Amino acid sequence: MQIEYIHEPTDLQCGQAVLAMLTGETAEEVAVKLGNERETTLREMKDYLRGAGFSVSDERVLAGDRSDLPELCILSLETPRCWHWSLYHAGTFYDPEHGIMEDFPEAKRKYYWKIEAPQDR
Repeated sequence: MQIEYIHEPTDLQCGQAVLAMLTGETAEEVAVKLGNERETTLREMKDYLRGAGFSVSDERVLAGDRSDLPELCILSLETPRCWHWSLYHAGTFYDPEHGIMEDFPEAKRKYYWKIEAPQDR
């Protein structure tokens, strides 16, 4: 799977940006389809991905460091400002706020949900 980085269009659209990076859509298209231009919920994230053919685990897993992560997952991070959605794939973090990174952005607590992409991605 190839990820094209997308910066969040607004401070409240990290979830839309993560979904866009995974599906190949724009964050704006995702916001329209979700009917939500603000913070996304876990249910919205999972439903959107499953509707696009992705498999998403039901289990929320606490991550200590990057070695705990599966090849592809969405991340929920407790950053100094707020709870924040991010994306990890094959050793690289694609963070809608902070950019492409080699490690987690600053976060007190880090959770992930494993994702498997559809065969055509």
